[in-house]
This record gives sequence, C-alpha cells and structure tokens, in this order.
Amino acid sequence: MRFGFVAALLILTSCASLPARLAVEPTYRFSDPERTALGARAQAAISRHLDTVATSQHAGQAGVRVLEGGYEAFIERAALIEAAQQSIDAQYYIWNSDRTGRYLAGRIYAAAQRGVRVRLLIDDINVAGRDAVMVALDAHPNIELRIYNPFSVRAGVRRTLGFLSEWARLNRRMHNKSFTVDGSVAIIGGRNIGDEYFDASETFNFRDRDVSMVGDVVADVGDMFDQFWNSTLTYPVTQLAAREERLTPAEIDQLIDGAVAMGDELTALGFALPTGPQQGMAAYERSLAAATWAPARLVHDEPPSANDIAASDTLQPSAQAFAELVRETRSELVIESAYLVLDDRSLEGLRALIDGGVKVVAETNSLASNDVTANHAAYVRRRKAILESGVVLYELKPDAPACAHLVAVGCDADRTYGLHAKSYVFDRRRVWIGSFNLNLRSAYLNAEAGLIIDSPELADRIAASIMEMTHAQNSWRVRLEGGSVRWSSAGGQTYSHEPETRWPRRALTAMIAALPMEKYL
Repeated sequence: MRFGFVAALLILTSCASLPARLAVEPTYRFSDPERTALGARAQAAISRHLDTVATSQHAGQAGVRVLEGGYEAFIERAALIEAAQQSIDAQYYIWNSDRTGRYLAGRIYAAAQRGVRVRLLIDDINVAGRDAVMVALDAHPNIELRIYNPFSVRAGVRRTLGFLSEWARLNRRMHNKSFTVDGSVAIIGGRNIGDEYFDASETFNFRDRDVSMVGDVVADVGDMFDQFWNSTLTYPVTQLAAREERLTPAEIDQLIDGAVAMGDELTALGFALPTGPQQGMAAYERSLAAATWAPARLVHDEPPSANDIAASDTLQPSAQAFAELVRETRSELVIESAYLVLDDRSLEGLRALIDGGVKVVAETNSLASNDVTANHAAYVRRRKAILESGVVLYELKPDAPACAHLVAVGCDADRTYGLHAKSYVFDRRRVWIGSFNLNLRSAYLNAEAGLIIDSPELADRIAASIMEMTHAQNSWRVRLEGGSVRWSSAGGQTYSHEPETRWPRRALTAMIAALPMEKYL
C-alpha cells in the first residue's frame, strides 16, 4: 500500500512541468552611479586612490573591505539599504524568513516606498511555502521578484520528489550571491541571508566571509546579476504562485509590522542598526575609509542554456579560473572551504603541486561542525585520498574558542559554530573570496562567483585568519596512522572516530558515503 502511494506520487510528479515562461521585459543594472550619494562618495575615494598610483596601474583597481564577522556583514548590508537612492539588486541562494531575513526585507520594502527600484532574485531551493509573501513584495510597484530555476511543484512531498523527475535541471542551482546598491557598491561572498550567517542565531552560527567593493568591478557584478535576472531559467514569482497565494492588505500590513519587530529583537541582541539615509551613509563612509586598494577581478559562471543544462562533466568557468591559480602557485596554498570534495583529477593536481614543493593547508568542517551530513559524507569518501596526497588537513571544532571573538553573540554549549567560508590564498599574494566551495557540485553543477584580489597585504591577513582556526584549540588535525584516519587535539588527545559525534550520525554518514554521488552532495 505504501509503495503504491509513493509510486502514484512519482507518476504525478513526473507529469508536472514548468509552464512556458512568460515574455518579460529585460531590465539592466543602474548605469549612472555618480548621480547618487553612494556613487559620488565611491568615485571620490577612487579618484583619490588613483592619484597615488601610476596611470599604467589604474585598470582593475578596486577598494575592497573584507567582512569577516557576521555582525559587520549584516550592518554593511543594512547601511547600504538605508543609503540607497536609485537601485538595489540582490541575488541569493537562500533568504531565510527569520529575524535578519525579515528585517532586511522590511528595510528593502521601505527603500522601495521612497522610490528605489528593487530587483530580488532568489534561487528556488529554499522558498517552498513562501510564494504568498514573495508575491506581496512583488506587488509593490518598485519591487520585482523573480525565482531562479523553479520547481514545477511549489510545495509538499511532490516538490521534493521533483528532484527525481527533473534531476538534470534541478541540480543546476544559483549558488552565487551578490548585493549591489546604486550601481556603486557591491558585496559578494559566501553568506546567504539568515540569522546563522549574521551572528544572530541562538543555536548555531557560521564562520563566513564576504567582500564589499567599489570600483569598475562593481559593474561586472551588476552584469553578472543581469545575466541571471534575464535568463530563461528565471521566472516572475507571480507566474509561479497559485492565485490563492495572495495576501490581503491587512496581512501585508502584519508582515511589515513583523519586520519592524525583528529590528527590536536584533537591537535587544546588541545590533546597532542604522536607520535612515544619514545613518546609512555614515556607516558606509566608515566602511569605505577602511578599504584596501588593489587590483581585483570577478570570475563567475553563467546560467546554463536549455541545450547544456544536462551537461555536468565540464569544469565551469569559476572552477577553471581556480585551477589556473592553483597551477601558478609556487610555495603555499591555504584553503578554507566548508565542503571539501575532490575527484581524481583534483587530487592529481594537488599531489603534483605538493610533490613540487608547495605546502597545501586545508581547513574544513568536522562532522560535529557540519550542518549538512550528506556533504560531509561526500568528503569522507575522499578524505583518506586527500591525506595521502600530502595535504595538511584540519577540521573545525564546533566549540572553537576563536568563536568568542569572531561571532558577536559568542559561543557556548547551546550556541555552536560551523564553517561556511570559501576563501583561498595563493602564495600570500592573491586571495579568492566568494561562493565557490572546493567540491564537485561547485566545479560542475552550481553557478558560483568569486573575487580575486591581487594584494599581498590582504592575502597575508586572510591567511593568518585561516591559520588561526587551525590551532589545536580550534580544530582537529587529521592524519593517517597505519592507514587509518586519526584526529588529534590540544593536550595530545587522539580520536579514532569523528570527534564529538554520536554513533547514529556516524552510521548515517558512512551509509551515504557508500553511494557514488559526490558530485550531487
């Protein structure tokens, strides 16, 4: 009986398909940033910097500020929203309906109320059941919300089963993130929108990293956004939502009131929220004053066309750019990747690098700190091979003492810590910050983006930040002893199984690791 029910669901799901995408007018990034206060400030700072360098070095110069802490990353976004005058373009893999997600959505709505054009582009992976809220936002004349690569079924078990019937298409997710205001300032990096990315969760927070930037590269971020915004895989939310998925005016008012209440809760947590254009601009000017100036370039993938959406055996542009940087490395490669899943080709490349005298250090999640067991299972399949290649490997502890000064609300037994950053330092000269995990999904399936910054100063700073996490109190050193994986900790303690985990989770990890599905995890 149960099998028959599941079979019927699969048949119904296989019959579901996306409607033909309605013709929508393409729109493009705001291209006159100097008409805005943000743009004028940014241009003045750029001009001052260019006066200090030779004309031959002007191309590609950018002012970048690395956003290490979740709190500062949140305040940067909040300040830019308050200061916005013309446009906000936001592109995210996940936008949670929690305190930070609802607050930022509320402030974006307020920006639209004062005339700012807002374009919100959200991947469909995590928005099940929220069509009504998104349609309500989209109903504002200055807000347009589109969904990237949507599921044919909007909610319920059939939505989940849709992965089986539309496997090739639905595995091509928009994992890159960008946040651009007035065509003047952009943020890219690893963070989605949600409490755990911004030091606001009471149970679990991420170590992550973004970069805020000014300069010509902002236009490149805007062009990337436009490629996805105008893609045939992107649908207006109003086309996808059922007619009954509409909120009444009273319910919309409740949503707005709820967003205001989220601000009160964040203030109670100690968040100093900027309110209004003046405070937003003041916060942005402080950020701009702290910028590091260096050549920077954006690398990113493109949305797949209908003809190549099933292709999954060719490295995407981001992965190709990363591989080129690895090949050029001569002394040291420092890796911080939430998910670390390497195929034979990647392992051969690292082994050749190490045999040539390059030191490769990698920091990733332990099973105890990983929020996705399936991702860790894919890593487990290759962990022994990674160690055999010569990589110096560390796994983050969920109660790492470094959390005390890296996360605004701190860590304790009830508030643990995980790794979500994706940053790479090459020869202490160049640094990559973005959404690209060193795994097969990022290399072959997801759309990713990263900023490559040519700055020894910044590269050394990021490398030091990563290496701090490899200290014995913050991470377990992972080694091979007699052909078996061992974890060592401060005080000489050694573990023969995944530390600080219970056997049911270890058993589940082993079961998933037995499946040849690394590319899809």
